[in-house]
Amino acid sequence: MHAQTERSIDRIRHHFEVEKELAQRLRNSTRTERTALFKTLYNELFSRVPDHPRLTRRDTPEASRQKVLSQMRFLRPFLRPDSVFLEIAPGDCRLAAEVATHVQRVIGVDISDQRSPGENSPANMELIVYDGYTLDLPDATADVAFSYQFMEHLHPDDVSVHLRMVRRLLKPGGVYVFDTPHRLSGPHDVSRYFGDELQCFHFQEWTYRDMRRLLLQHGFSKTAMFRFGSPRFGCLANLVNDFAELLVSCAPRGLRRRLSSRLFQSVAMIAWA
Repeated sequence: MHAQTERSIDRIRHHFEVEKELAQRLRNSTRTERTALFKTLYNELFSRVPDHPRLTRRDTPEASRQKVLSQMRFLRPFLRPDSVFLEIAPGDCRLAAEVATHVQRVIGVDISDQRSPGENSPANMELIVYDGYTLDLPDATADVAFSYQFMEHLHPDDVSVHLRMVRRLLKPGGVYVFDTPHRLSGPHDVSRYFGDELQCFHFQEWTYRDMRRLLLQHGFSKTAMFRFGSPRFGCLANLVNDFAELLVSCAPRGLRRRLSSRLFQSVAMIAWA
């Protein structure tokens, strides 16, 4: 969100009001309506907010490379030469292309193709464009599924749909590795400049405790947190982390934000099928 602060408060407020309006339209939509809205709302947002950070941000090749390397550190322990890797919402597919050099097959699934025009993908990588719901892939396709900064954009009614889909596509013993913003340091969208409530395109943000319960409810056999550079397993690690979340959540707003900005920027987890 740092790019927001380079704009005037009037432009940030304009962005907020437009995104809030469009998000409300999506919140009130049916599943059938959402399949069409997914294809149009972001285009409308970018048309009405031409200084949106997604349009004005210019990542250098080095910054892009560092982002991929950071995600690879998260993923590398779970990748094998014979793995099938599934990335949900791969965006420009740069991470998927890097993963393709380490595994047998890479499948990206997204509602649009966001690769640069003319960009060549590795031979063992394919991108499937779908409607956000119906994905024509066999059960138990993937060894590793991955999403980054994606789940917060799901409509509340679609979170269960997403987790059931991922669970179906994972092989027995396969893992879902993901990163999504943490509720205590949020909101992480433009809503944060105008209060503590999510009003824009982040529909939900979770704590580790919330997410662990959600994953177990949807049939994942066990979970681990990715904290301080490595996976953290077991009841004791969960208990300590849950207690820290509870303490931070009870702090006054200003202190809560300062503490959570250091301790709880995101919910990074691994869930086993």
